Amino acid sequence: MKITQVECIQINPRLAARNADQPVRFQGIDTQTIFRVRTDNGLVGNCDCRGHARLSEAQIAALVDRNPVDFLHAPLPTGLIGALYDVVGQYLEVPAYKLMGTKVRDRIPVAAWTRPASPEDFALEVRRAANEGYMIFKMHTCEHYDVLEQTRAAQDVAPPGFRLHYDFNHNRTLDAVLRLVQQLEQYPVMGVLEDPLDWRNLEGWRLLRSKTHLPVLMHVPQLGGGPEMLAGCADLYMIGEHGIDTAIRQAFVCAEMGLGNVIQLTGGTLCKALAMHLGAIVPNLSHSTNLDDQYDEDVTGQRLPIADGSTPVPEGPGLGVQVNEELLQQLAARPKTVLPRHLCVLHLPSGRRIYCPSMPNVARLTGFPEGSIRGIRLEVWHDDGTQEFAALHARVTREGPVWESHHGG
Repeated sequence: MKITQVECIQINPRLAARNADQPVRFQGIDTQTIFRVRTDNGLVGNCDCRGHARLSEAQIAALVDRNPVDFLHAPLPTGLIGALYDVVGQYLEVPAYKLMGTKVRDRIPVAAWTRPASPEDFALEVRRAANEGYMIFKMHTCEHYDVLEQTRAAQDVAPPGFRLHYDFNHNRTLDAVLRLVQQLEQYPVMGVLEDPLDWRNLEGWRLLRSKTHLPVLMHVPQLGGGPEMLAGCADLYMIGEHGIDTAIRQAFVCAEMGLGNVIQLTGGTLCKALAMHLGAIVPNLSHSTNLDDQYDEDVTGQRLPIADGSTPVPEGPGLGVQVNEELLQQLAARPKTVLPRHLCVLHLPSGRRIYCPSMPNVARLTGFPEGSIRGIRLEVWHDDGTQEFAALHARVTREGPVWESHHGG
């Protein structure tokens, strides 16, 4: 078996209808790439990833006329590796996890996801996720919403056992994180803290871990992982985004250290299927985040099922899911979403407002770092055809962020 063709097919699936009125908040995630590998025996392997990706002619030439087995553990883009696992698994008539290692679990705990949200929208998302069968929810915190208000809103609607996974964006100081974590720990819904500190502050990570009962997750160890593990920086380490070969190595190193992992592979159903196969062989796994819950369309025409917080590992050959060719053509022909004209309005606790042309840099505008302004809120003001909007839009476009107390004041 030899590779005859490698393709990158860019598609634009429609986002979930529940978010149709928030195009600014969800901008950029309505793009995916299908990696497709064809072989001389007529087999086709597919996988997807979030975003529009490309391979160079040199990268493709290095694969053509070679056996796809040669590249299963190569440092190639994860979507491409997924397509290789898919085609080799089909050839051998085995699920992809059998090519990765020994299966240790039949189902994978999975996390729902959303973009940073107002407390009200976050509560709706938590309720939606719980109704769909999720028991874990990941969201980045941000500087234009109050994380304590978000957490209270989630706590009010979350079922027993439901847990939040917050990504803290590795941009706070140790003293700020310690104060915030002390308050967050009061909420039973709190689960995982991802990247609470700058990745270089190993001593800070170790100290934080010693002072909180919440699991601490490190996304991208700057020293490769080994020094961070020896220093006792985190309970969990992220795997998946930097290649399946790297993920497998890191997972087994973590297991030897008594530590766990979180998988993050973002895209549609094909990408999630790859994550489920990886999760099947990882020794110590917390959960997997995949973003497939953000789309109303997928090239497979389906989503993998969720029940009681987990998804079963596909047992079909390769990734275990098939591309619907008609859907693929439709999604490849659809253009990317064009953002409507809008302003971002930042509401400060004092009642003052800042009108911005796009998502505001709050730390630059106010001088206060993320997470330190209680009660801060963001509003996206879409062009409503009023003279008030037109005048402010023109002024903000001309001058940049404008501080005012009220619309038109």
